[in-house]
Amino acid sequence: MKELEYPFDSEYIIKKRKSIKRTLLADGTKRLKKKIAVFGGSTTNDIVVYLDLFLLNNGIEAEFYQSEYAQYWQDAMFPSQELLDFKPDLVFIHTTNRNVSAYPDTSMSKDEVNSMLENEYKKFEQMWQKIADTYHCPVIQNNFEMPFYRIMGNKDCSDYRGRSNYLTRLNNKFYEYADKTQGFYINDINFISASYGLKAWSDPSYWNMYKYAMCVDAIPEFSFNLANIVKSVFGRNKKALALDLDNTLWGGVVGDDGVDGIQIGQETGVAQSYYEFQSYIKSLKSLGIILTVCSKNDHENAIAGLEHPEGALRPDDFIIIKANWENKDRNIIETANELNILPDSIVFVDDNPAERAIVQAQIPGVSAPVMDSVENYITTIDRNGYFEVTNFSDDDLKRNEMYKANAQRAAQQSAFTDYNDYLRSLEMTAVIDDFIPVYLQRITQLTNKSNQFNVTTKRYTATEMEEVFNSSEYIRLYGKLIDKFGDNGVVSVVIGKKDNDILNMELWIMSCRVLKRDMELAMLDKLVERCREQGIKTIRGYYYPTAKNNMVRELYKFFGFEKISEDEVGNTVWEMSVDGYEQRNHVISVEGNK
Repeated sequence: MKELEYPFDSEYIIKKRKSIKRTLLADGTKRLKKKIAVFGGSTTNDIVVYLDLFLLNNGIEAEFYQSEYAQYWQDAMFPSQELLDFKPDLVFIHTTNRNVSAYPDTSMSKDEVNSMLENEYKKFEQMWQKIADTYHCPVIQNNFEMPFYRIMGNKDCSDYRGRSNYLTRLNNKFYEYADKTQGFYINDINFISASYGLKAWSDPSYWNMYKYAMCVDAIPEFSFNLANIVKSVFGRNKKALALDLDNTLWGGVVGDDGVDGIQIGQETGVAQSYYEFQSYIKSLKSLGIILTVCSKNDHENAIAGLEHPEGALRPDDFIIIKANWENKDRNIIETANELNILPDSIVFVDDNPAERAIVQAQIPGVSAPVMDSVENYITTIDRNGYFEVTNFSDDDLKRNEMYKANAQRAAQQSAFTDYNDYLRSLEMTAVIDDFIPVYLQRITQLTNKSNQFNVTTKRYTATEMEEVFNSSEYIRLYGKLIDKFGDNGVVSVVIGKKDNDILNMELWIMSCRVLKRDMELAMLDKLVERCREQGIKTIRGYYYPTAKNNMVRELYKFFGFEKISEDEVGNTVWEMSVDGYEQRNHVISVEGNK
């Protein structure tokens, strides 16, 4: 819903919140259901109201538990039975500088201030660890916004007795904990409050009258920022950019103005703005965001524009370049098909409002932010949080190279008339084995990102995955695929729970970038081998339909399983005996952990 995308009108959202929610719930979208516990150091009800809207807009239907006013510590350390029964999927701790127990005064020594700081931090660390041990779920914690006054003036930031200095040091301790702790995330209200305007944000009348830690008009912005973290944790990020060229990546029309006439570089303020936007886009590529072009242009002109010596982007930075005179919605659908991703994983960036409207009307779920002026382009993409980073693995660094290698594979496929000959020509090798610590982060990330080739759509937090890894109740497999074009990284994960001589499959996922490569058969072969080693006689598979995983509706039938039940909404159960099973993969060489 465009009203809930940045830049949004907070006053409009506050006024229309009930009708917005009714519209969202009536749109027929199948959403991920999650339970979120909010532990507040101030009034949180309005935060939850707007967080709910932004999550619904991102495909998450949340049920909330809220602590009583300022009872965050008590709920965390001494949870009620109601809270324990709630079993949250995520805990959000809403504390602000109003909840700091004590601040230094000018009479204190440096050692006294350091001791005070350590005690304050330890209170929070103890709380985080208690939550992790109790609920085994992700935790989001606010950092601290700066104070709205400075007793020591400008020296407040540098003197150890200054409140600004104290809060900065406390924030740094939070960051160090986040850096070393899986499943712990910082909601950066220090940045959001500064961006909004600290004076307005911290208006003390809202605290004194309502115990709001910020002004009412800032609450939607706060909730929007928080929602970006939540949707990223639960795998609702976008994956790719489809970028227009003329007046989007450079000023002017390359077909009319020529390469020499477009604005990009350092010569003028407008040219520099386009250069900065290109540089920003290139930095997104380094995070693993897929870059594509969707432009009404002659291909030769598009390439010439991207080869402009003053530009930051080059043709090789893009996995797919659709520069033609086809409708842009058609080009985006073709791009999604070629990348094996869903169209709603794409952000369409175009300065033309008519093109944006057509694409959004024709492809539900595609984001097309308002690009009204080049000076605002970076802020618009950045603040929308399409690519919010909560987990970052080595595979993310290599993702563009992986997709580029996929394009090379597709080009080679066209030279073969027999598909099996093509697969053998790829010279594929897979590492398929039990989980090892070095890949746990990527395995967890894959469970939260894979939506299409995912039979149960079960999601795992880092803590839950570590429990599976350390338990003897499971058979676990990860699959890493390499071929002559490159290393695809960890692309498949299988988890089954043992019940005497039956293995109940809790998870079967695979990255769509290796579809139709027989990797699923290689995983099945290894799974059957492990079952035989551990006395498992029957494998039982489950398929739970979602709006996105129809492609694996009959995966178990393809594997040779027999369907034993199906309910009215399409949930199916399948079984296969491991006796008599014969190897299915004949094109991938498989090895184990080294």
